[in-house]
Amino acid sequence: MLGIAERIVEEMEDHPETLYIIGSGSSLSPIMEILDLPNSLLGIDVVRNRELIAQDVNEQEILELIGDQPARIIVTVIGNQGYVFGRGNQQISAEVIKQVGKENVLIVATRNKIDTLQGRPLLVDTGDQEVNSLFNGYIRVITTYSSELTTKIKGLA
Repeated sequence: MLGIAERIVEEMEDHPETLYIIGSGSSLSPIMEILDLPNSLLGIDVVRNRELIAQDVNEQEILELIGDQPARIIVTVIGNQGYVFGRGNQQISAEVIKQVGKENVLIVATRNKIDTLQGRPLLVDTGDQEVNSLFNGYIRVITTYSSELTTKIKGLA
C-alpha cells in the first residue's frame, strides 16, 4: 500500500487546492502517514494542501467543507465483500458522491485484495438507487504506484 499512498500524495501535491476526502480503513492509513497527519482509522478525514482540514467527519460536515470547491474521494475496497461505498464509510453518502462526481472517485486496493473477490464485482450501496446505478459497469482501481486495473463494479438496486 505504500506505493499506492506515494502516488496519491504526489497527485495531492499537483492539486493543492483540491479537498481530498480520505475514506476509512487501514489500507488508506499510509496516505496519512506519508503526510505526517493523524488518521482516524474508522472515520473519514479531509485533507487539502497537505493539511488536515477536518478529522472523523460526518456527511453534513463533508458537504459543508466541499461547498463549490474541487474535491476527490479516496476509498478502498472493504473486507472480502467488495464494498466500495455503503459499508464502513456511510459518511461518504450519495449526496457527497453527487457533489464530488463519480469521475473524482479514486479506488485503491492491492491486487491481492481484488483477487480475494474471485471475480465478483465491487459493490456500491449508498441507499440511493440513482447514485448506485452511476457505478454500474467497469472502474479503474489503483493497485500499485505505477499500475491500475479495470474491474467490474455494480450498484445495488
